[in-house]
Amino acid sequence: MSSAVVISGSGLWTPSYSVSNQELVTAYNAYAEQFNFDNKTQIGSGEILAKPMSSAEFIEKASGIKSRYTYIKDGILDTNRMRPNIPPRADDSLSDQAEMAIYAAKSALQSANKTADDIDVVIVACAYTQRSYPAIAIEVQGALGIKGFAFDMLVACSAATFALHRAYEMVAAGTAKSVLVVNPELTSPQVNYCDRDSHFIFGDVATAMVVENKESVRSEHAFEILSTKAVTQYSNNIRSNFGYVSRANDSDPFAADKLFHQAGRKVFKEVCPMAVEHIEEHLTRHQLSSSDVSRWWLHQANINMNTLITRKLLGREASKQEAPIVLDTYANTASAGSIIAFNLYHQDMRQGEHGLLCSFGAGYSIGSLVLRKI
Repeated sequence: MSSAVVISGSGLWTPSYSVSNQELVTAYNAYAEQFNFDNKTQIGSGEILAKPMSSAEFIEKASGIKSRYTYIKDGILDTNRMRPNIPPRADDSLSDQAEMAIYAAKSALQSANKTADDIDVVIVACAYTQRSYPAIAIEVQGALGIKGFAFDMLVACSAATFALHRAYEMVAAGTAKSVLVVNPELTSPQVNYCDRDSHFIFGDVATAMVVENKESVRSEHAFEILSTKAVTQYSNNIRSNFGYVSRANDSDPFAADKLFHQAGRKVFKEVCPMAVEHIEEHLTRHQLSSSDVSRWWLHQANINMNTLITRKLLGREASKQEAPIVLDTYANTASAGSIIAFNLYHQDMRQGEHGLLCSFGAGYSIGSLVLRKI
């Protein structure tokens, strides 16, 4: 490698619409009451389970989430619909996800002081893409006027960090001079708003980063990527079964198992120690300890997970400055959470300080990058 590889710019696009816990709870409880009334005979006989009631306090205590942004709010709070009402677009129109991606991409390019001519690879990495092909990344590439090539990556909540790994490797190998990584997380269509235990978890957002050779950096705030680390371990505890084979299965596309669902307690119990071990091993690679890390940009899934992980790493509670939390207002934004935290909390860091960017999620998958402010 002729020169260091750096993150030279980051971008964030936040949707215009926000949904509070109380709004969600009001809609969900009204739906649950009607469901229980309509199915009282089957519930009484034990054939089906009654829908439990929820509260804003329950949501905040369970997750740390107070509100979330959504691409389209219409339909989510409609008890006769309980899903966003996103109108279809013609094939020759820009897709919803590409539109989100472009907002964040332009912000990242501006942050890095780059133009489309400076980029030769585009990676769109997220938990879901709204179609299989043509790739959303190629659509974004075309709309921005970027030459070179583009591709999509799907690694659930680790999509962003895994894509940054690929970007790092391409720049380090000299196969790309500058890579634009974009994470348009349009999660709301996969949320089961009829399920008390998961209807509050996700929000929509788009983030982006520019990865390039240090020699070409023209931005004020850049971070050298010292190394990347990734691990996957198969687990069924976080799952979404909707896909093109559903049509051949003759299955109900609205069935609960086709949407996001998880065994939350098992995820908490299994992922937290995995993440701690992963991070400690990664830092040791650079003769660093947890006390040498000035900023922890961790995956934003659940406040209790983040609190436990940082406590295990530091031996104490992390301050909000050390380990910033954005899930209170953004909720879980799949792979974009740690990138939002980076975007909002990096400019105050001093030259030479270290930070760790980490995701953990379905798969299981964990991805991390050790960064140093230059």
